Amino acid sequence: MNICVFLSAADLDDRYTVPAREFAGLLGRGGHTLVWGGSESGLMKVVADGVQAAGGRLVGVSVDFLAAKARANADEMVIARDLAERKTLLLEKSDAIVIMVGGTGTLDEATEILELKKHGKHTKPVVLLNTAGFYDGLREQFQRMEDEGFLPVPLTDLVFFAKDGVGALAYLEESAGLQ
Repeated sequence: MNICVFLSAADLDDRYTVPAREFAGLLGRGGHTLVWGGSESGLMKVVADGVQAAGGRLVGVSVDFLAAKARANADEMVIARDLAERKTLLLEKSDAIVIMVGGTGTLDEATEILELKKHGKHTKPVVLLNTAGFYDGLREQFQRMEDEGFLPVPLTDLVFFAKDGVGALAYLEESAGLQ
């Protein structure tokens, strides 16, 4: 399965890097392909290293102004013209999406993916990997949106919140009929 992972390119502490490395190992050992922003820095590098070391493939989609930070030894690397094209390509190349910890770029990617799913533009499973409770506040906000009528579909139809990589991958594999 080609699994797109949205995540930070920042250098983060162990509470985020250790679970990310564990998840990456699960992806690689499971024979999955990581589809990601292509960066050779921060958490993006941690996950790419882990997937590759465990035998998985890497498909990167960088953007022209970050091309200098793109991973040289990815199995495939595409350079998009801009962030909009990058998001489109990431979605096209993936069978499922995992949103890991990140900043405004990751939040932008997450909300766009969920908005497209809400409108039926894709039916791919989406998981928010809630490492160390990072997305507790967002989950609460989404629940409020659902409770107050802002979501035309149930929240559970849009996204699955996983507390760890094992739960995230199990959900994706079940959604794809691999279990």
